[in-house]
Amino acid sequence: MSDPVRLSKRLAELLPCSRREAELYIEGGWVSVDGQTVEEPQFKVQPGQDVVLLPGARAESQPPLTLILHKPAGVSVEQAQALLGAATRSTDDASGQRLLKRHLQRLSTPLALENSASGLLVMTQNWGVIRKLTDDFSKIEQEYIVEVDGSLSEEQLKRLQFGLSYRGRPLTPCKVSWQSETRLRFALKAPQPGQLQHMCQAVGLQVQGIRRIRIGRLAMAKLPAGQWRYLGAHERF
Repeated sequence: MSDPVRLSKRLAELLPCSRREAELYIEGGWVSVDGQTVEEPQFKVQPGQDVVLLPGARAESQPPLTLILHKPAGVSVEQAQALLGAATRSTDDASGQRLLKRHLQRLSTPLALENSASGLLVMTQNWGVIRKLTDDFSKIEQEYIVEVDGSLSEEQLKRLQFGLSYRGRPLTPCKVSWQSETRLRFALKAPQPGQLQHMCQAVGLQVQGIRRIRIGRLAMAKLPAGQWRYLGAHERF
C-alpha cells in the first residue's frame, strides 16, 4: 500500500505543473479533496482520494487582506475575531473576494475599541494598513455616536468642543453636535480609552452607549452589528 503524499506533490503530478504552481492553486482555495476544499499544500492525501482543480483556478499568490467588522458592545477584540466566518459575512460585501480560511487568521487590530463600545473595527494582515493607522493615529479623524441621558446648554456644548482636560492634560479641539435628542456626534483625533465617557460626565451627561462609525475616510455605513466585510481595493483611510 502506497504512503500518503503532500497534496501539492499529487496535484503537480496530476495536472501536470510545477510544485510552486500547485502550492499557489491550493493556497488560493482552488483544490478539493473528496469534494472538500483544502488550502494547505502540506495536507496529506491517501491513494485513491479524489483531487480536483476547481473551475476558474488561478495560480496566484494570496496578498494580505483587511476586514472591517461591526463589533457589538460587550465583546472584546479577542471575542470579535471569533465572530468572523462565512455565516457572518455581510451579504452587501461588494469586494468579490472569495473567502479563504487564511483570511481569518493572523489578524491585527491597530485601532482597537473598548469592550463596552460598538462599531467599526479594522482587522488586518496588511502591514501597510497597520503602519498607516499606527503612525498617523494623531492625524486620522474618528467619528463616534454617543447615546446619552441629559441635556446641554450652549456653553456646555462649547466646553465639549474645547476646554476639557483628561488625565491631567488639555484635550485638543474636536467637533461635537447633536444628531438627535439623545445622540451626540463626536469627530476627533487620537481618542484615548475612556475619553468620551469622561467628557460627557464632565458636562453632566450619562453615557448609555458609544459606537464608532468612521475612521478617516472609511465609514461603517449600514454594516449590521456582528457582521463583517472585506475592505475594498479602492477604499482608503
